[in-house]
Amino acid sequence: MATARIVYASMTGNTEEIAEIIEEELEKHNVSVTTTEVSQAIADDFADVDICIVATYTFSDSGSGMLPDEAVDFYEELKDVDLHGKVFGCAGSGDHFYTDFATSVDDFAEVLAADGAVKGADSVKVDLAPEAEDIDRLEEFVNQIVAKQQEIAAQ
Repeated sequence: MATARIVYASMTGNTEEIAEIIEEELEKHNVSVTTTEVSQAIADDFADVDICIVATYTFSDSGSGMLPDEAVDFYEELKDVDLHGKVFGCAGSGDHFYTDFATSVDDFAEVLAADGAVKGADSVKVDLAPEAEDIDRLEEFVNQIVAKQQEIAAQ
C-alpha cells in the first residue's frame, strides 16, 4: 500500500479544507495518509512516505505574497531532505485581490523538486474556499499523483 503525508498551513480554514479533500481522495485510492499541520510537521517525515503533499496559503500584508510565518521553518528544513523516488504535489488557497496569487504554493513546489521529488501533478491554486470546480480539480490532482506514484513503484 502506498503512503502519503499531507502537511498544511491554514489561517482561515480554506487550506485545511483543501487538505481534507486531498486526504479523502487519496484514501479512495487505498493510500495510507497522515495529515499534519505545518507547525507540528518535521520535513524528514517526507522521507518515510511515497507521496509528499504540501497545502498552504499565501500571506500578504503589503500586496506581495509570502510564506506563512508558521511554515517558514518547515520550508527551510525541506531544503536539506533527499526526496529522490518520492512523488509530490502542492495545492493551496489564495485571494485574487492580491497581485501575488498563491505564490507560496509555487515556493513549496520548487523546493520539493529541488530535493529530487518527482512532480505528480500541476499545482492547484484555489481562490479562497474550494468550490465545486476546485474539488473536481483536486480530485484530478490526486488521480495524477497516484498514477505517477504507481508508475514509479512499477519501475
